[in-house]
Amino acid sequence: MKAIGYKENLPINNVKSLQDIELETPKATGKDILVEIKAISVNPADYKVRAGMPVEGDKWKVIGWDATGIVREVGDDVSHFNVGDEVWYAGDFMRQGSYAEFQIVDERIVGKKPSSLTYAEAAALPLTTLTAYEMLFDRLQVSKDDANKSILVIGAAGGVGSILVQLAKKLTKLNIIGTASREETTSWLKDLGADSVINHRNKLSGEFAKYGLAAPEYVVSLNATEHHVDEIAKLIKPQGKFGFIDDPKSLNVMPFKGKAVSTHIELMFTRSMFQTEDMIEQHNILNEVSDLIDQGVIKTTLGDNFGVINAENLRKAHAFLETGKAKGKIVLEGF
Repeated sequence: MKAIGYKENLPINNVKSLQDIELETPKATGKDILVEIKAISVNPADYKVRAGMPVEGDKWKVIGWDATGIVREVGDDVSHFNVGDEVWYAGDFMRQGSYAEFQIVDERIVGKKPSSLTYAEAAALPLTTLTAYEMLFDRLQVSKDDANKSILVIGAAGGVGSILVQLAKKLTKLNIIGTASREETTSWLKDLGADSVINHRNKLSGEFAKYGLAAPEYVVSLNATEHHVDEIAKLIKPQGKFGFIDDPKSLNVMPFKGKAVSTHIELMFTRSMFQTEDMIEQHNILNEVSDLIDQGVIKTTLGDNFGVINAENLRKAHAFLETGKAKGKIVLEGF
C-alpha cells in the first residue's frame, strides 16, 4: 500500500522529512478494523511528532491522527462495524497513523461518518471534536443546563477552538468569549457562534475591561498558555476551572491558588494509550456529534484542502500549520 513516512526528525523544508513509501497492507484482528483511507486532516500533533519523536531502528514511522474511510476488514471481536461502513476517527498515538491507503484502528475509538458530509469535510473533525468535547464535559465538567456562566476560549479560531465554540454554543447555555487577532478569524468565530471576540495580542484583562465582560467561570487555553497564564489568573472567577491542551515548557499554577481555581489538562489520546475502561466513550462521542452534524446543528471546520495525499502536499500542509495562521483544519483526500 502507499504511505507517507519518515525515518529522521528533520525540518519540513527537507524532502526527507516526509517521504512517499510502500508498505505491506495490515490485517484486522481482535477488536481492530481495517479502514481504506479516503481523506485525512493534519493537526499540530502531526508536526510535533514528525519533528521530535525518534524512530526506533530502521523502520518507517507513519503518522496522522484524523481520517475518514470505508471498513474493508473486521477482526473476530468487532461488534460495532461491518465491512462497507463509512467511518471517522482520530486514531491511536501508539500505532501507525493515517498517512496511508489502509489503517488498522480499534473499533472502540471509531464512529460512524456523518452521512451529510464528504470524506474531506468529515476528516476535518474527529481529533478536534474529541479534544473539545472531552475538555468541556469530561475535564471541566460543564453542565449542559447551567445558565448565566461564561467561557473564555483562547486561540479559538484554530481546529479545536472552531469545534469547541460550536459545541459550547449548541450543547450548553454558556456565554462564549473567543480570542482571535485578525479580521478574518474574528468573522470566522462569530459565524461559528461566539458571543464576543477579543484580541489575544492585547492584554486579556484590558480587553475584558474594554468590552465590559464579566469574569468567566471557565477558561480554555488552546495555545500560548505560558504567555497568557498570568492574565488568566487575573480574569477567571474565584473557584473557576481552567483547562489547556498545548505543551508549555513550564506552567506555574500558584497564581490560581488564591482563587482556588482547578487546573485540567486534556489529551485526546489518553483513553487509547492506556486502554482505559471507558475507551468506548470516544466511539459514543463521535456518534453523537455525527448525528448533530446530520441534523444541521454542527458544521465542518474545514479551512483548506491541500489536494491528494502524498509527501509533497503533506510537507506543504505541515509548513503552513507550523506558521500558526491556519483557520479551521487542513485536509487532503485520495491517493
